[in-house]
Amino acid sequence: MSQSIRDNLKRLLAPRHLAFVGGRSMARALKRCAEGGYGGELWLVNPQHESLEGIPCVARVADLPYPPDAVFIATHRELTLQCVAELAARGAGGAICYASGFAESGEEGRQLQQRLLAAAGNMALLGPNCYGLLDYLHGAALWPVAHGGKRVEKGVAILTQSGNFAYNLSMSDRSLPVAYMASVGNQAQLGVAELMDVLLDDPRVTAIGLHLEGLKNVPGFARAAYKALQQGTPVIALKTGVSQIGAELALSHTSSLSGSDALYDSLFQRLGVIRVSGPVSFVETLKAAACGRLPANGELIALACSGGDAGLIADYAERNQLSLPKLGQGQVAQLAEVLPAYANLVNPLDFTTAIWGDEAALQRMLDSTLSGAADAAMLVLDYPAAFTGERKECDLLLALYCDALERHGKIGFVTSAFPELLPASARERLHARGIAALQGVEDGLAAWGRIVAYQRNRRRLLEQGEAARVPLCPQALTGESRLLDEWQAKHALRAFGLPVPAGVLSTPERAVADAACVGYPLVLKAVSEQLPHKTEAGAVALNLRDAAALEAALVQMRQRIAAYAPHVAFDQVLLEPMAEPPLAELIVGIKREHDFALALVIGAGGVLVELLKDSVSLLLPTTDSAIRAALLNLRSASLLQGFRGRPAADLDALVAAIRAVADYACENAGQLLELDVNPLMVGAHGTTAVDALIRLGQAQGERHE
Repeated sequence: MSQSIRDNLKRLLAPRHLAFVGGRSMARALKRCAEGGYGGELWLVNPQHESLEGIPCVARVADLPYPPDAVFIATHRELTLQCVAELAARGAGGAICYASGFAESGEEGRQLQQRLLAAAGNMALLGPNCYGLLDYLHGAALWPVAHGGKRVEKGVAILTQSGNFAYNLSMSDRSLPVAYMASVGNQAQLGVAELMDVLLDDPRVTAIGLHLEGLKNVPGFARAAYKALQQGTPVIALKTGVSQIGAELALSHTSSLSGSDALYDSLFQRLGVIRVSGPVSFVETLKAAACGRLPANGELIALACSGGDAGLIADYAERNQLSLPKLGQGQVAQLAEVLPAYANLVNPLDFTTAIWGDEAALQRMLDSTLSGAADAAMLVLDYPAAFTGERKECDLLLALYCDALERHGKIGFVTSAFPELLPASARERLHARGIAALQGVEDGLAAWGRIVAYQRNRRRLLEQGEAARVPLCPQALTGESRLLDEWQAKHALRAFGLPVPAGVLSTPERAVADAACVGYPLVLKAVSEQLPHKTEAGAVALNLRDAAALEAALVQMRQRIAAYAPHVAFDQVLLEPMAEPPLAELIVGIKREHDFALALVIGAGGVLVELLKDSVSLLLPTTDSAIRAALLNLRSASLLQGFRGRPAADLDALVAAIRAVADYACENAGQLLELDVNPLMVGAHGTTAVDALIRLGQAQGERHE
């Protein structure tokens, strides 16, 4: 994104004046801005009417008194093109293109979108095929229909590829403080990455929520997400469209371990992005971050007026790795003076209904409980229906709790056992005090747990350094691919430092003589790029202890290959020393997903690789510390750490071996289609790759965005 486009995007996000181009719906959109408190100038552009809905019209863009900072264009696609060109010529800041029929509709639409992009020049362009932008910091609703939000002084920014999701979210009864909501549409110019980058410059944006089907600009997204990580601004992602890569990479074991969605997981984990599973967890997690004050750790002081609620707190806190430190002796003594004898003076505290509505007793209880060392507190509070007339006691407790948090310098949240029993009036009061109003004790504690985990992970990721590295984003390769045979693949990887057996390339006729240089016991393998999976073809013979065994294996191998693949010549063999039994067998592979990432896949290997599916993916480039952490995150990691009295693996040697594979992949990213090292034999004093597969395509060079 050029600096001029970036500057114009800032105008779009903080507009001094707005223009709407279109008919009656745009007149109503303009009125909603005025009614919502927008204080700048507003213009309606329509060449066919002098006024619409009581709003006077300007006939042409050229007749506007000066270039508008932000424009909403709601005309058909041909007129949209013309209008964008006229606005760019006037020096407008940014335009939102509502019309559809562009790249999403086929080749003709793609060409039209390119013309639209050219017409925009350095003007910021959102869309086309998008609902637009809701700016609740300034009251600028560049939006074609009604919306449910209202002005805020600070809040979260939400970027979505679905206009309907944005519309429904604005109408939801969750009191989420939204600073910006953008429907990004086709992302012809401005996409998720570009918007994130500029939004992160505004300290009033406390968190960013992403509703994604996919990313168009992975390097740009990584740079923006790393900026958020450095600032401590949480990014929460709801990623839809979970799918596996098709049969394209069926040759590789690696492809069975890591599908498209697993690579998104890798990207998010690398950058500290909080991934959630649905709209409710999306909103509640954003609310937990919205005040901008995040918990230092996972310790909580928890309050409820019911033993049942206290039990729920205990269960859900443990499930979300949140700790409930014990109350000190002084706290217990103070609480015993104000609570009845039957009260259980523990954390979580059931302070009972005996002091319900008693302001002095409630304040003493809160001061005693919140005097503990934990930096965060929570209160479970369910409001009764308004007709009961019993809400004033809840309002009292809420006010006292807010005051006590401030008095003791703690952050906190309030939640309810049932989502609907924390009414909007209470939520708004809480958010005005910078306290998260979470709905549902299960969802609330899960949301808080995600923010705590984010804080913990953020420190680790910044120290580890991997997040600072922009992922490679390989282009699609055209033309035919070629498979290196095992000998070629091992030599290519050995040049980057991967330990391989000291083998000899031979022929069936010379094999017995050459075996003397290798020594027994040895392994015999047929060498051919047409036999990528040699075990199935009978092209591997293990633990051959003498010349007679080698001769017999050569005869049997020739017969098996002839039966399995009669077109394959049996003219080269590889002789290698028989490896010692390893502590563990791993697979290390490279997965290429065009226009997304080149990924290093590490998993439990050997013959059970596809059965166990125990793997971790790291996007390239990566770091040694990230590789080590990935190894220790495998379910089978105990095999590397002295399982049942066995020696521990040489982790330094193992990391170095995997680093060699990663270095080869990065160096050859322009042409590498896939790579498997399987198995990688892990020992107590070293690591050896006993088999390797590499497939290369036609080199196209790397794309850097």
